[in-house]
Parts: sequence; C-alpha cells; structure tokens
Amino acid sequence: MKGKITLVVTCLVVAAATGWFAVARWEQANRVATVMSAVAAVAAVGVAVWAALRSVPGQADVRVSRTGDAIARGGSANTGFRGTAGGSARVRVDRTGSASAEGSANTGAELD
Repeated sequence: MKGKITLVVTCLVVAAATGWFAVARWEQANRVATVMSAVAAVAAVGVAVWAALRSVPGQADVRVSRTGDAIARGGSANTGFRGTAGGSARVRVDRTGSASAEGSANTGAELD
C-alpha cells in the first residue's frame, strides 16, 4: 500500500511541475528546475543507500498463511514454518491447518 501511495504522489508532483513549467517564464523555470534537480539527486542517493542497507542477502521475510492439514504416521507433520533461528529474517505464521503425527507436529514456527 505504501508503494502505491508513493507512486501516486510522485505522479501528481511530476504533473504539477510539468504544468507549472509550461506556463512559467524561462528564467524562473530554469532556476527552479536546477534546484529541483539538485534536490532529486540528493534524494536518489539517500534512497539508494537506504535500499542497499535494508536488503541484506539471504535475509528474506517468510510468511506462512492458510495452509492445509498435515498427517504423518511415524514421522513429523508440519503446516507452519520449520527453520533455523540464526539471522535476522522475520517469520510470520497465521491461519495454519492442523497437524497430527506420531512423532512431532508443528502448526506454528519451529526454530532449530
């Protein structure tokens, strides 16, 4: 949802700037365009650094939702998430099915 709002706001700003540039005097439009370009360049560098720091390789978010039921005879049944506790990946588990096993059963998040 945040991405859509950002896109709409960006499109509105571009449309407004385009309309203003169409009716403004050349000298005034030239000065404003220079300032807008400098500000946009600094913002682009900041966003690039933020994105690079935010996306650490191998650290994806995991979401498990609306899984079916699992039945195991003599083994393990899992309808949620099973993984290691290392790293900073975020795990979200909701509305999982039921699990039944003679060994181990997991319907949520099981971290090793």
